[in-house]
Amino acid sequence: MAIARLSLTNFRNHAALELSAGPGLVALYGANGAGKTNILEALSLLAPGRGLRGAALPDMARDGQEAGFAVFADWMTDEGSVAVGTGVAGDRPTRRQVRINGAAAAASSLGEWLAVLWLTPAMDRLFMDSAGARRRFLDRLVLALEPGHALHSNRLEAALRARNKLLNDPGGYDVGWMTALEGQIGEHGAAVDAARLHTIAALGRQLAIASDGDDFPVPQLKLVGGEGVERIATWDAAELAATLAARRTIDANAGRTTRGPHRDDLLVYHRATGRAAERCSTGEQKGLLLAMILAHTDCVARVRGTRPLLLLDEVSAHLDPARRGALYARLAAGGGQCWLTGTEALLFDEMPGPVTRYALDAGGIRAA
Repeated sequence: MAIARLSLTNFRNHAALELSAGPGLVALYGANGAGKTNILEALSLLAPGRGLRGAALPDMARDGQEAGFAVFADWMTDEGSVAVGTGVAGDRPTRRQVRINGAAAAASSLGEWLAVLWLTPAMDRLFMDSAGARRRFLDRLVLALEPGHALHSNRLEAALRARNKLLNDPGGYDVGWMTALEGQIGEHGAAVDAARLHTIAALGRQLAIASDGDDFPVPQLKLVGGEGVERIATWDAAELAATLAARRTIDANAGRTTRGPHRDDLLVYHRATGRAAERCSTGEQKGLLLAMILAHTDCVARVRGTRPLLLLDEVSAHLDPARRGALYARLAAGGGQCWLTGTEALLFDEMPGPVTRYALDAGGIRAA
């Protein structure tokens, strides 16, 4: 997979941007505020979800513009070129539109065409963040392997919101409607749970062949439920629905659904030391994150037959020269296309080819 051409209209600080790229590494460099991360965010919208910033759609439109925004890309695959576009119209700034080869499509269907992964500076605190943040990170990994995960996740969240609303209704709730919602949670929750465990198992197999060395520490992953017990077997749909039905009084007193896949957490350990990731040094945590992302790209390549588009925002500035060189070597050897940002051109001097380079400043963007 590779982006051959990218076009942005009224997206963030870019009124109109056109650039092309070849396979391999794509380096974007320039001062803070030049719009490097905005380009990566636009690329992240070529996958289901809210993009790498998790921003609301109206916030992505260029300041002072009421005509919405548009992101368009020519995506090169082994079968040929795929034209993918997304954006919002000015009269419907909260409704995302998607077109694939000119035909209207659902945003959730993007995962069937494109696999996109990213790592941003905000994710450096993943291991110190909330369980919800780690679930979202895991779900992004799952989505690249199992595109149908987006549909099950969205329907699970909708059913959970509806159930929680019923639980908090001062007038009580309709038992039939509650039972129907619990059935939906059971169905989609079991699918979400199975996909997460499948992805963790696939990553575990990939990481099992990795060597502990000076480049990146090797992580070990574990999924635990809300009660802190490791998840090994998946939820059965009927079992999950029955569990919720039996806990209605408990959940009504809590004001929320207290059991289910929405309470899961991803735990990560340093394989060589056995230390939990949140107790590792900042450098070790960054290395564990990169090791997970790199291993996952290998998993996607094996399962889907093509590598995902990889977006690494300001990653090189936070690595010492040895690890930076090791990262570039791994990315180049793996194939596929990876977009990286940095503040200085010299951060990318040691990149093995092929490399597409762009410089950004207040005057716009230019090939370098």
